[in-house]
Amino acid sequence: MEAIENLLVAFSNAAWGLPLLFLLMGGGAFFMLYSRFLPFRYLGHSVNVLRGKYDDPDDPGDINHFQALSSALAATVGMGNISGVAVAITTGGPGVLFWMWVSAFVGMATKFFTCSLSVMYRGKDSQGRVEGGPMYVVEEGLGKKWKPLAVFFCVAGLFGALPIFQANQLTQVIREVVLVPSGMTSDADTFYSDLITGLMLVLITSMVIFGGIKRIGQVAGKMVPSMVVLYMLAVFYIMFANYESIPGAFAQIFEDAFTAEAMLGGAVGAIIIAGARRAAFSNEAGIGTASMMHGAAKTDEPIREGLVAMLGPLIDTLVVCTLTGVAIIVTGTWDDSQSNGVSVTAAAFDDAMPGFGSYILVLCVLIFAFTSLFSYSYYGTKCFGYLFGAKYKHYYNYFYVLTIVLGATASITAVISLIDGMYAMMAIPTMVSALLLSPKVMAAAKDYFRRMRTFKEEHNEFKA
Repeated sequence: MEAIENLLVAFSNAAWGLPLLFLLMGGGAFFMLYSRFLPFRYLGHSVNVLRGKYDDPDDPGDINHFQALSSALAATVGMGNISGVAVAITTGGPGVLFWMWVSAFVGMATKFFTCSLSVMYRGKDSQGRVEGGPMYVVEEGLGKKWKPLAVFFCVAGLFGALPIFQANQLTQVIREVVLVPSGMTSDADTFYSDLITGLMLVLITSMVIFGGIKRIGQVAGKMVPSMVVLYMLAVFYIMFANYESIPGAFAQIFEDAFTAEAMLGGAVGAIIIAGARRAAFSNEAGIGTASMMHGAAKTDEPIREGLVAMLGPLIDTLVVCTLTGVAIIVTGTWDDSQSNGVSVTAAAFDDAMPGFGSYILVLCVLIFAFTSLFSYSYYGTKCFGYLFGAKYKHYYNYFYVLTIVLGATASITAVISLIDGMYAMMAIPTMVSALLLSPKVMAAAKDYFRRMRTFKEEHNEFKA
């Protein structure tokens, strides 16, 4: 097991080198400049689209705009925001949070382009059903000769979409906050309790994911709003209880972002890479998973779905990840070498709310983790269906739920290294196809906003 863990760490570190950083961050900066900061200029309109103002039940697709964003957020606003941020800060120091912000800003432009393309170049699976995602963008947008790139994305997606990180962190917080304090297990003997927890997760997850994308969309649409509100209220309380430390926390974030004195041997480049890795895990901008979800939206306007999708990094990283990061920094729990992952966040909650704070986090983690578990299964089945045929895609879910047990009993280092490495592989086809097809998106955007200006003149409702 140690040899496998070392191999996965080496793979992850090699994948997240400077070339990928330039592809993700540089590509996102290109999208932002090329679009003339379009994601920020049309935020108001994107909110109106999300509210259902332009929904048409006769449009092609499976779920509406709100359900598409909710389902995508169910995957992104998840354990990446609770334990992913903690992993980032304990690894690279508070300065990592600044580079997560930078990644989120450019990620909004990336999401606009990649998710617009996921609707613009929808394809059909082997059963004739309309599907969207980077693999179809590559095949339909770039042509059949590029199909190996689409296959490469799907192979990486089979493993990148696995639920092992969510299962690992959910099991850890249940063990450390509930089971150990109550005497139901001990720190020295955790395998069997983790195994039982993993099997329970398999049972609950199976009840939802075998119902397909519509059930996932319905469940996520109901759970995500309450999930975000509950978590934000708890973190606001932590910040209020430590309000005197907030200015110092932000000062430390900006200082460490450029000096990198706290961690990683003083290497600023390593801090930037750590921030980009955690931001990618958090909001998935440029990875391609969200494109698969938004590609299922009921719309025949690609730009409209791109505008909705770009709200993801705003909500996920700029809001939720920032709240988590600041809570961890103001309480000082990030500097505890004995804690890792979700334990750091749990310590921050317990520090501000002694006796019950960690239980509030358990409730938040349950919702965060389960919605992520539900959504990620959809990504894997789409990749499996593309590779082996749509009629066989449901078989992936059996493999998917079995790996929940693996994630529940494995080490966090092995788990996060595997997911990180596969995310890096998925980003290559997603970003390459989006960069090559970006002129198509801009042409469609000019046409869309021209028609919307006409709509405004007639109805006086559109505001840019």
